Amino acid sequence: MMSPDEKLIHMANQIARNFAVEGHDAAVTATATHIGKYWDPRMRARIAALLRADEASLDAIARTAVGTLRTEAD
Repeated sequence: MMSPDEKLIHMANQIARNFAVEGHDAAVTATATHIGKYWDPRMRARIAALLRADEASLDAIARTAVGTLRTEAD
């Protein structure tokens, strides 16, 4: 069974993989937009915290997208 943090990471990676066919930059934008629009603020805050602590095994697209969200939230 996955921990809540592992589930967030898994979901972010799934979203990123779904948009990957659009190319890296477009996928980053689409992933960030999706997470920003559909994820609860607590979920966004937690994945950003995991990224800051370097505890998130995020794919490159998801890592960049979450980093963008974190920058916008700061």
